[in-house]
Amino acid sequence: MATDPPPLAPNPSWFTPKKLLVIFCIINLLNYLDRGAIASNGVNGSRQTCSEGGTCSSGSGIQGDFNLSNFEDGVLSSAFMVGLLVASPIFASLANSISPFRLIGVGLSVWTFATAGCGFSFNFWSITIFRMLVGVGEASFISLAAPFIDDNAPVNQKTTWLGAFYMCIPTGIAVGYVYGGLVGQFNWRIAFWGEAVLMLPFAILGFVMKPLQLKGFSPAGSKKASILQDGSECQDDELSTRESADQSSKPFGLTVAWNASILTRFWEDVKILLLERVYVVNVLGYIAYNFVIGAYSYWGPKAGYNIYHMSNADIMFGGITIVCGILGTLAGGFVLDLMTSTISNAFKLLSFATLFGAIFCFTSFCFKSLYAFMALFSIGELLVFATQGPVNFICLHSVKPSLRPLSMALSTVSIHIFGDVPSSPLVGLVQDHINNWRITALILTSFLFLAAAIWFIGVFLHSVDKFNEDSNHPVTTVDKSDTTPLLEENTMAQMA
Repeated sequence: MATDPPPLAPNPSWFTPKKLLVIFCIINLLNYLDRGAIASNGVNGSRQTCSEGGTCSSGSGIQGDFNLSNFEDGVLSSAFMVGLLVASPIFASLANSISPFRLIGVGLSVWTFATAGCGFSFNFWSITIFRMLVGVGEASFISLAAPFIDDNAPVNQKTTWLGAFYMCIPTGIAVGYVYGGLVGQFNWRIAFWGEAVLMLPFAILGFVMKPLQLKGFSPAGSKKASILQDGSECQDDELSTRESADQSSKPFGLTVAWNASILTRFWEDVKILLLERVYVVNVLGYIAYNFVIGAYSYWGPKAGYNIYHMSNADIMFGGITIVCGILGTLAGGFVLDLMTSTISNAFKLLSFATLFGAIFCFTSFCFKSLYAFMALFSIGELLVFATQGPVNFICLHSVKPSLRPLSMALSTVSIHIFGDVPSSPLVGLVQDHINNWRITALILTSFLFLAAAIWFIGVFLHSVDKFNEDSNHPVTTVDKSDTTPLLEENTMAQMA
């Protein structure tokens, strides 16, 4: 009598793929809530101003307490990127030898400590240092979360799941605007302490969760992969202890050689990514896109307050961003899955959504009416946020699975170091010189047209989906519907 085949691998943890997605979404939401909070008028505040008659009004928030110029304020928004840029490729490389979940736990612990430290800062330099450490903490998560989601999402819903994950970016920023605006009425420092308390349980979870295997390589090495396939009860912590003991027993010369081989492999992997034209074009468009979005997220409430005299700019911008962010990001992922998730289709969606989004956003700033601005800007943001799922789908599927953590890290480093890191202080510098928020906003928005043009080039590039390139048993297009995620649903296991 025939029996049903056993599951591909024993269920490696108590949670299902959907629970994994929910946990990662909440963490991502908190990461970007922090960015929205520090940009809100309640937390960021304003400088002390003096009239010609010598009457001075006291400043508020971070800018008022530390008497920051707009340029220094912009530098503060980008300070955490320094830690992010340095730490992202390091965490991506360490994933080859250390459990990604342990790395996420370490990163979130640093993030929790650093955000609490922001609340205790006493001058510009102290809060700048803590913002850098926030970047270090965020680096592990952004490099490793998306590949796990891509592995465990249903084949015909991959972009939708990625869209749900990246939906937390605009949603987190929007919630951060509102959160910062409300909490900042009491004391801006409380906002950072609240963030630390909310993230602490997830930092602890990163250390206690039983680790999962990542497609393309086993974090603890091939030995661990074979043990998982055999269904042994050996735990990741035991293997990590053994590997640590093996490393500590090596002579100094062998240890140096081992570290050198890691660096050599890292640079070889970077070269492979830089020679992949599809990946490079995608990231270049993403850089131009993020140049605008990063400055929007930081200066948006302040620009809206000055151009349209919004008394509640934090809440209004937050409301627009959260609604358009959720609808736009989910719609982008859903539409690409509906079109069939291919790299060429992703480029088509990216270029046209960004083009029309840029037209609506640019036009909105030309109107003096607040209501016309709100209507047009909302449509523009809806289209612009539709890019989140497709752009990260290309990052994950234009390279082989073992390079996905590094591809996400290198993409993140690039879009920040050339995108929102310079854009926030540059927009502040432009505004300091021309003193006209409307013109500054129009100049900034014009970079979205550049992003659309770059992504349009990608439509004509030869592209191959490399999701199964590292697999020992490649999956054909016909067989894709029968594949099982690495993290299986409990209900599927019960059906065996």
